Amino acid sequence: MSTVTNTEIQLSESSRQLLSDALVWDNHQCMPLRPEDESFLPMLQRSKAAGCDVVSLNIGFDATPWEQGIKLVATMRRWVMQRPDEYILVESVVDIERARRENKLGVTFDLEGGVALDDHLPMVQLYYDLGVRWMLPAYNLNNSLGGGCNDEPAGLTDFGRDVVREMERVGMVVCCSHTGHQTVMDIMEMAENPVIFSHSNPAAVKDHYRNVKDEAIKACAATGGVMAINGIGEFLGENDDRTETMVRHIDYAVQLVGAEHVAIGTDYVYDMQELMEFLNDNPEVFDEEMRSMGIRMVQPEQIPEIVEQLLQMNYSEQDVRNILGENHLRVARQVWK
Repeated sequence: MSTVTNTEIQLSESSRQLLSDALVWDNHQCMPLRPEDESFLPMLQRSKAAGCDVVSLNIGFDATPWEQGIKLVATMRRWVMQRPDEYILVESVVDIERARRENKLGVTFDLEGGVALDDHLPMVQLYYDLGVRWMLPAYNLNNSLGGGCNDEPAGLTDFGRDVVREMERVGMVVCCSHTGHQTVMDIMEMAENPVIFSHSNPAAVKDHYRNVKDEAIKACAATGGVMAINGIGEFLGENDDRTETMVRHIDYAVQLVGAEHVAIGTDYVYDMQELMEFLNDNPEVFDEEMRSMGIRMVQPEQIPEIVEQLLQMNYSEQDVRNILGENHLRVARQVWK
């Protein structure tokens, strides 16, 4: 575990102690989707300094060419492997344990949308072999797998069902963030492994099409899965990036399904200019409000504040450990191969 160096807050001794020996796993962050650009990758040290042991990095989503994602994961794998004194390429639970033991940052990958399969089922195995440990079926818009959360209602397609089965076969976690409600419920009904929301928030706290209904959160927990709360201001409140607002979402989910089914996936974006250019170039993916307001996000440095506030709310240390990373670890133990 890296030493927490956040100087903007005063942590209690109990928070510092918990951060020093708990597994901290942020299950979704976004580096620039430019395979030729490694300049942002050193910023991963921000997560390490905030106490993270593991981060999952996005390699692409439905609106980006799948070939670009292959190149990007190749770039990031090489970058991580060239720095063995600081990072570990996470491909197994053993790698996570080694990252903690050796005080290094473990890096794994994720994929936001099944368009990257190019309608070719064997691509699931390829992405798993490249280090992708979770994938969601549809990024906001409908595709050949199923429905997105910002499109006409649609259920899981026959191809989508084949993909879910193949993901479970190879050991890839099925994620339902960005996915339309009917497709989510179809997945929950057929899933044999735990299903996750890698970076989603309860719609009961903030009514937004990107957020998740209680029915789906409960169905996720019933699979043994985990809902990881994100830090995007528009999904938390009125473009609200305060720690206490993110904690409010965490607490709501905990009260609904229990601390053993809640986690963190900040969705932190390192290159805001790239994101805004994408939103302007692809207006159908998100609404006008998202494009016009300027996006605020919870920063990696706020993770220690989450710990402090949960402890102040009389959360047990074990519940906080579960939320910080042990729930993600449990799912990995159950699903990864």
